[in-house]
Amino acid sequence: MLRDHQELDVTVVAVAPVGAKVEVDGAEGVFGFIDQVKHPSWWDADIAPPRAGDRLHVCVLDATREPFPRLSALQADIAAARRLRGDT
Repeated sequence: MLRDHQELDVTVVAVAPVGAKVEVDGAEGVFGFIDQVKHPSWWDADIAPPRAGDRLHVCVLDATREPFPRLSALQADIAAARRLRGDT
C-alpha cells in the first residue's frame, strides 16, 4: 500500500528504545516504523522524543521493510523524497 518517497501524516502508537511505531492517519491498520535516528529528537536535544499520540509528517524510506515500512520524520529526508518524486 505504501510507496517509497511517499509523504504521510502519522500518529505514534508505541515507542521503544530503537524508535517509534506509527499508524498512518486515515488508514486504519496501516503501520510504519521510525528508527530513532530518523526522528528529529535524535539530532536536537531541544526537541522532545516521540510519545504515543504525537502526530508527525513523514516520508517513506523503504516500503518493503518487514514487519513495518521504514519512515523518516527528518526534514532533509522529506526534501529528498520530494526531489526524487520531482516535486521541487
